[in-house]
Amino acid sequence: MRRPGSLARNLLLSQLTVILVGAVTLTLVAFLITPALFTYHLELAGETDQIVQHHALQALASTVAVAGAGSVTAAIVAASLTSWFLVLRTTRPIDDLASAAQAIQRGEFPEPVSVATSQDEVAQLVTSFNEMVDRLRRTEESRLMLLADLSHELRTPLATLEAYIDGLEDAVLESTTETLDTMRSQVARMRRLTGDLAIITAAGEHALELHLAPVTCDRILDVARAAASPRFEAKGVTLALSTPAYPVTALCDEARLQQVLANLLENSLRHTPAGEHVLMSASVERESVVLEVHDTGEGIPVDKLQLVFERFARLDPSRTTHDDSGSGLGLAIAREIIRGHGGDITAHSAGLGSGTTMRIRLPLAFSGAPESEHRSGARLAIRRNL
Repeated sequence: MRRPGSLARNLLLSQLTVILVGAVTLTLVAFLITPALFTYHLELAGETDQIVQHHALQALASTVAVAGAGSVTAAIVAASLTSWFLVLRTTRPIDDLASAAQAIQRGEFPEPVSVATSQDEVAQLVTSFNEMVDRLRRTEESRLMLLADLSHELRTPLATLEAYIDGLEDAVLESTTETLDTMRSQVARMRRLTGDLAIITAAGEHALELHLAPVTCDRILDVARAAASPRFEAKGVTLALSTPAYPVTALCDEARLQQVLANLLENSLRHTPAGEHVLMSASVERESVVLEVHDTGEGIPVDKLQLVFERFARLDPSRTTHDDSGSGLGLAIAREIIRGHGGDITAHSAGLGSGTTMRIRLPLAFSGAPESEHRSGARLAIRRNL
């Protein structure tokens, strides 16, 4: 509801003031200056008779008064209607924006504000406001979901610690190395969870610090292989590399990229049985470096491929993740880090039992491939098995 002194009333009063000033100016000119000019031109034409001049001035005054009154009235009516239309068109979306902003202040998320046209500044303001409200809504939904998921994830290690502490107090459990290791693992799990949460929060707020520099793909994959080899060998899963035969350099933060690859390799190892293999590869496609981690493990249902990058994603509700194998944030962190590089990460699988491929695209810093290979997009690779 518009209040006294509102923008609508002020705009309308401003328009009427301009119209009134114009009408007063026209009246002053018509009745103060016009008679003298008219008499002057009659004398120049040789008409000096006072009676003739008097009647001519009266005729002029009557004509000017009637014409002026009619034209001024018509101008006031037309200008008032036009001004009122413009005022409504301008102030209505502004009033709606004010109401929506007050709703947000109350903690509510209003429906999008509508606007009649998309060609003026008011429409651009409304569009930007609607986009801001939509982003706030999604952020709030994500925050509430994150809090709920975090509460769920912390419940198990806390319950485990509480049970062990009660058992020690009641002398049901002995303070053995195994007992202490179990308690220590739950504490480590909570520490890892809070650390990962801090990383993904910083990434989501674009506050994750990245130090970009050219790094060769050979170095990237060799470092990742060296770090993961002991766990792969212990489980009996083969880890292989496929790298370009020519120098390929990616523009990246090497430490953060190694964190991403470690998460991908850990996931592949977790879901790949003994005797199978995981392949890391690098290639060039146009202006991008493509890094892939392909496993021959369990695979992912096609309709759930996008879910794997969500926080605390559960592809199989019956499968527990409380095995101290991760925080449930690894792939979500990986996506935020890669997006921070200006790249992208996607999951590919033909379904359960067909394995999974995680594909990373990063900006290409340098490729030593011949020009003909750049044009054709051909890949030259060598494979080294561990």
